[in-house]
Amino acid sequence: MSIEPPSSLAVSQVKLLHRVQRVATTLLVDAAQRDTTPSSALAELQSFLVTALLHYHQSEDDFLWPELITADPEAGTGLIELSAEHDALEAAVSTLDAVRLRTGRDRASLAAAAEALRNLLHNHLEHEESLLLPSLETHVSDEAWMKFSHSMIASIPPSCANLSLGFLEQVGTPAEFTMVTTNLSQSAQQLVPAMREQGLSILNSLR
Repeated sequence: MSIEPPSSLAVSQVKLLHRVQRVATTLLVDAAQRDTTPSSALAELQSFLVTALLHYHQSEDDFLWPELITADPEAGTGLIELSAEHDALEAAVSTLDAVRLRTGRDRASLAAAAEALRNLLHNHLEHEESLLLPSLETHVSDEAWMKFSHSMIASIPPSCANLSLGFLEQVGTPAEFTMVTTNLSQSAQQLVPAMREQGLSILNSLR
């Protein structure tokens, strides 16, 4: 029986982040369809997705894609296609961001916007993984990825911290959780246990 070689650090982290995005978008759709879900928790997840997705896609477009095109020029056409998909996703994110939870009817609007975003995002991630992961595996060293990862994680907006850690706790292994949080500043790492618990509390109320 053959044994698959371990993935590069870049591939491992991208797969982890994509798992978070898939789970988070699916959770918002499901939670918005239940009358018993607290509005405050829905608003927290809604805000998290808007901020986190825009930050992640901007990091890819502005920093990761240029680095990859330099290292792997043949990947350029595919990465341009992915950036065009980011534009469509940003429009769906804007629609989600515009929903305000004031009445029961607003929940239906939130669920519809969340479903549209989820479907678009899941299709995009399948396309992205087919193009991006082979290029990362071949052309991006662990050292180069660590530099990009540190910059991206360190610049995550503070409003995303609690749910980011909560999702990482739930979809990742302990080793993966540590792999991500080591990129935080020392002062931020001291807050990780409390932020993780707050994030898990919000996720529990959403489920």
